[in-house]
Amino acid sequence: MPTPLEIVTFGDAPAPEGLSPWVDGAAPSTDVALEEHDPRWAGVFAQLEARVREALGARALVVEHVGSTAVPGLPAKPVVDVDLTVADPDDEEGYVPALVRAGFVLRVREPWWYGHRLFGGTDVRTNLHVFGPDSAETMRHRIFRDWLRAHPADRDLYRDAKLAAAQHASAAGEHVEEYNARKQRVIREIYGRAFTAAGLIRQPS
Repeated sequence: MPTPLEIVTFGDAPAPEGLSPWVDGAAPSTDVALEEHDPRWAGVFAQLEARVREALGARALVVEHVGSTAVPGLPAKPVVDVDLTVADPDDEEGYVPALVRAGFVLRVREPWWYGHRLFGGTDVRTNLHVFGPDSAETMRHRIFRDWLRAHPADRDLYRDAKLAAAQHASAAGEHVEEYNARKQRVIREIYGRAFTAAGLIRQPS
């Protein structure tokens, strides 16, 4: 379990010199087009969760629907984000072959950032993120998702930031990482309110 300090501290670690996180020629997508929220995304996640659990059995400790497709009313790229927690993400033999057989493709390997691995789907548009049980990132994903679900004003604030970022990124021919950077100020602002409400950040008395 991550500590409160670990949860509120963003660890955006760059790749060590000479290393790339991208696997076998993969690269960030330039498709940043957003769609209105589709209620069917919840069903897509349910299918993905079942596929992951069938492939990994007890090795799939937690499988969560996160990201914008998990927030009703929020526009999103039609790519379902899934957080998968395994005991040791560095033990790739314990889960990578099984996920590949289940129709996923390893695209990113970042052992320096919470042990993160990222898989895409061969038949379903998905970002399957793999982390370990002590990852603060999965906790942040859940906090952000649940806050937006419960706070329409912040959901709409994030919606507007997403739409503006997508418009600018598309016009400039930017890729998804640059699109994400354009949203970061608003994301951190919303996180601040969510962290404070959760008691993770204490306000001066």
